[in-house]
Amino acid sequence: MKLGYNTNGFAFHELDQALEIISALGYRSVALTLDTHHLNPFADDLEGRCEALRQRLEELQLGCVVETGSRFLLDPWRKHQPTLLSAAFEGRERRIRFLARSIDIAERLGCEIVSLWSGQPDDDATTEEIWERLVAGLEDVTRYAGEHNVRIAFEPEPGMFIDTMASYRELLDRFDHPRLGLTLDLGHVHCLESDSIPDVISEWRDRIWNIHIEDMRKRVHEHLMFGDGEIDFPPVLRALEKIDYSGGVHVELSRHAHMAPQIARESLAFLTSLNN
Repeated sequence: MKLGYNTNGFAFHELDQALEIISALGYRSVALTLDTHHLNPFADDLEGRCEALRQRLEELQLGCVVETGSRFLLDPWRKHQPTLLSAAFEGRERRIRFLARSIDIAERLGCEIVSLWSGQPDDDATTEEIWERLVAGLEDVTRYAGEHNVRIAFEPEPGMFIDTMASYRELLDRFDHPRLGLTLDLGHVHCLESDSIPDVISEWRDRIWNIHIEDMRKRVHEHLMFGDGEIDFPPVLRALEKIDYSGGVHVELSRHAHMAPQIARESLAFLTSLNN
C-alpha cells in the first residue's frame, strides 16, 4: 500500500506547495481534490496545468487519485450541490459534466481512479425516484470513464443517500459495472457499521480501489487526528496487508488544514510507527 494525503487538508496552500510538502514528508500518493484553488477544473488553461502537474507528480514520485468532493465548486451557496440526485435535470447534468471533466483530468495526469459519492437530493423525491436518478447518472459516468480508461471508486458517506455498506450493496444490485469500485473510508466504517473495519476490508477486498483514513468515534461523523478517536489501527493495517492492497491509503483531515504540515507529519509518523 502507498500512504498518501488528501489535498483538501492543505486548503491554505498552493497546490504545488502542498505536493512538495506531502512528498518531502515521505508520502507516496496524493488524493487530489479538484477545487477553485487546487487545479480548478473550469480554468481556461486546464490542459497546460494538467501537463505541468503530471510532470510534477512524476518528479515528486507521487501516485495520484482524483477526488471530486469539493464543497462549493459547483454552487457557491450550497455545499456539495448540485449532485447526481438533484431535482433539476440541469443540476444533475452539471454534476455529470464535472465528473466527466474529472475523468479527463485523471487521464491527462495518468491517474486510474476518480472517486465520487452520491450526495443528497434537494427535493422530496421518493426513494425509487432517487435511485433512478443515481443509476442514470452513474450509467453516463461509467460509460465515459470506460472510454478514457479510468475507473470510478464510489464512496459511501455519512449523511448522504449512499451512506453505509448495505446501501452500497443495494447500489451494486441495481447497477453493477466493471468500472465501478469502492472508495472505503475507514473512519466512516467505524462510524456507521456494526462489523469491524478488518471484517469490512476482507469482505470487500475485490472492490476496494481507494482508501481514506483518519480516526473517528462511533455515530459521530467527525474526522479526527490519529489517537483522538476510537479506532484500533494495527488490526486495520494488518487486514490491508492480508488482502495485498497496493493502492493509496490517503489521510483525510480537511478540517485540520490550518496546521497542515504539522498534522501531515504527525499522521505519517503515527501510521509508519505501526509497522515497527
